[in-house]
Amino acid sequence: MFENSGSPLGSSRRPSPGLTLAAVAVAQFLVSLDLSVVNVGLPQIGSSLGFSAVGLTWVIHAYALTFGGLLLLGGKAADAYGHKRVLLAGLSLFGLASLLGGFATEPGHLVAARAVQGIGAAALAPAALALLTMTFPSGRPRVRAFGVWSAMNAAGGALGVVAGGLLTEYASWRWVMFINAPMAAVTLALALRAVAADAPRARRGRPDVLGAVLVTAGMTTLVFGIVNTDRYSWASPVTGGTLLAAAVLLAAFVLVERTTAREPMLRLGLFANRSVAGANAYNLLLGGALASAFYFGSLYLQRVLGTGAALTGIEFLPFALGVVVGSMLAIKLGYRLAPRTLLIVGGLLTAIGFAWFGLIDADGTFVADVLGPSIIASIGFGLCLGPVVSTATVGVAPQETGTASGLLNSSRQIGASLGLAVLGTAAQHRTGQVLTPESLTDGYALGLNLCAALLIGSVVIALTVLPRKRRIPPVVPAELDSPVPSASAHPVRS
Repeated sequence: MFENSGSPLGSSRRPSPGLTLAAVAVAQFLVSLDLSVVNVGLPQIGSSLGFSAVGLTWVIHAYALTFGGLLLLGGKAADAYGHKRVLLAGLSLFGLASLLGGFATEPGHLVAARAVQGIGAAALAPAALALLTMTFPSGRPRVRAFGVWSAMNAAGGALGVVAGGLLTEYASWRWVMFINAPMAAVTLALALRAVAADAPRARRGRPDVLGAVLVTAGMTTLVFGIVNTDRYSWASPVTGGTLLAAAVLLAAFVLVERTTAREPMLRLGLFANRSVAGANAYNLLLGGALASAFYFGSLYLQRVLGTGAALTGIEFLPFALGVVVGSMLAIKLGYRLAPRTLLIVGGLLTAIGFAWFGLIDADGTFVADVLGPSIIASIGFGLCLGPVVSTATVGVAPQETGTASGLLNSSRQIGASLGLAVLGTAAQHRTGQVLTPESLTDGYALGLNLCAALLIGSVVIALTVLPRKRRIPPVVPAELDSPVPSASAHPVRS
């Protein structure tokens, strides 16, 4: 399955599973760091470059949409051209775009850099997660590996919120972009040493680039139509035309996937598999809720409570550390409980935390209004993170692990973008045109309660869609080099 300077599988020169886990975890740390470090700096970015209130959300959307829309192509490329090769290319592009974004002088420059960052992340994320899935196919090592991956995900968020606040307040918001460049270089050096080179696999055709373009354009148009409802009502011709264009693009994507002579970006029959369909639907809602809650929480702390950027970063630290705690609990409980059970319990805890957060007051305080909800929601989220990945990737044939990982990452990122678009617009409509601490709080509270509703929806999905029994079939050695998926293998996308 892997090659290391021509060494056969099992050669002593092949990096150990522990080193591979370290490289994958650090790559995830980098992606997580970037998401949180930028969030804390949003208010200063907006005032420095002259973003409008709605335009500022495109600092997030540009990254999330290219990341989410191109993850399917990134996963296919990793399977076709080698996971290590695509991982290194993605890290290089991500680091370069981060450096250029730090030099942005106007909104368009930063949005473009964020979009290129998303392209790099769309290559590195599925390649890294595919390596994790292949290295730890089943059993206790798999539970432990995904727990470590989840903890590093949270650790990136923890460092990101603190670093973002400190850098924004005491240096410049530009450093929330610059910091990714040396981090990407370090990760690149680790991956070069810790990941074995795998030979490209035989493939039936070229990647479906048209499908990737259509799904990215469709999702971008959809979000654009939603976020502009602050200017044009839902019933206006502008909004209607934009949403119709999005529907046409997405319908064209489905048609291309059904008829393309190339390898389709997404084998539509895959969603007949309950584990794949349920895990990705759960992940979609989870991503929408989490991205929106971070957005509303950051704005509440800074615009209502008057907290500085540095202190805001520190006050987000309990949430990020709570995710680490939840991830560690998921490892211990994962030896005895089915992933479905952890997804239900974690989703309920996160919903309770967000609903509690939705009780915020314009005269509130961090201790009374933010700390408690952050702890409850973060532990619940930590319980969900590893199990949803494991559920959606278990049993996938090695030649399709990249595409499987890409679909899961895609559902999270598309959910984040759409969730922020819909919930952010709803919150802004509740706030109205007169911006006071009370009106802002009303809008943020509505958004947080809607986040809780999304989590309840994810719990319903876990209860009704995911299989009741624990299904973690091992990937036997004979399958590792098989060019054809086994009958039990269900790629999470393909």
